[in-house]
Amino acid sequence: MKLNIAVLAGDGIGPEIMKQGVAVMDAIAAKYNHTFTYNEAICGAHAIDEVGDPFPDDTFKACMEADAVLFAAVGDPRFDNNPTAKVRPEQGLLAMRKKLGLFANVRPVATFDCLLHKSPLKDELLRGADFVVIRELTGGMYFGEKYQDNDKAYDTDIYTRPEIERILKVAFEYAMKRNKHLTVVDKANVLASSRLWRQIAKEMEPQYPEVTTDYMFIDNAAMRVLTEPTFFDVIVTENTFGDILTDETSCITGSMGLQPSSSLGEHTPLFEPVHGSWPQAAGQNLANPLAQILSAAMLLEHFGLTEEGQTIRKAVDASLDANVRTPEIQVEGGAHYGTEEVGAWIVDWIAKH
Repeated sequence: MKLNIAVLAGDGIGPEIMKQGVAVMDAIAAKYNHTFTYNEAICGAHAIDEVGDPFPDDTFKACMEADAVLFAAVGDPRFDNNPTAKVRPEQGLLAMRKKLGLFANVRPVATFDCLLHKSPLKDELLRGADFVVIRELTGGMYFGEKYQDNDKAYDTDIYTRPEIERILKVAFEYAMKRNKHLTVVDKANVLASSRLWRQIAKEMEPQYPEVTTDYMFIDNAAMRVLTEPTFFDVIVTENTFGDILTDETSCITGSMGLQPSSSLGEHTPLFEPVHGSWPQAAGQNLANPLAQILSAAMLLEHFGLTEEGQTIRKAVDASLDANVRTPEIQVEGGAHYGTEEVGAWIVDWIAKH
């Protein structure tokens, strides 16, 4: 198969982990006789510094012309610590989602037995947890009307029926492919937008009679994700709730450096790790590349390359079992492996198996 991939390394640790993601893609291409071509483009703080725009038109063009986007991370403390900044790296991320029509963020959450001890949660709560969070990505407060002055500010949490229907359709179909259990997370006891979500979900339920559908307020869901993670199969929720909930799930995997994701919608699909840019670690060969590498696996599986994706997953599992791990998940007394060493070990494993 031939795939043209737009590569957006972004800021902070992004270039380091992206290098390993691309190296693993190249190892798969060599092993399975595929041709992957890459078009590198700028975004985030890097793009602001270069051209004054966190998602320039040339980058948008590269994404639209690609079969898929492999993205790393954006963010820079220069902007985080300046509340008056008019242009921010994260605006590029929002613009990319909006312009590419990426309305469905898919974040799998699963445990690795050898890393259960790295979670702050008890092993007996975690073991066997395996669910997917479907987060609406282009609506809600992040994109609604905004206002701010010295005395007042507001963000409008707006959703339309078509926006809700299309994300619920994705969620119901994911549930059909998994264990046929869908949890709709909202705040329908307080928010009008959530009541519309719940109304439409209930209208759609009869279209998927095999799916058991339940409803949960976000505060309860935030608690149960940590106290009863094995309850869930597929969770669907709106943009703001999904952002918070999916970061919380890093307590289940033991590290955000292990969580990949995909963003799907109207145009080119995008694949990215869920962690941020961790600028404090940039250039230090400390960042965990596994989420980036697993995002590459999700990319391949999206195009039907199931065996290739599974090969990457097996290589990641093998690296963890062999204690070839970056410092934040290394066992006590284990050898030191940096970003580059972990990536190189996985590339070598793929070549030999």
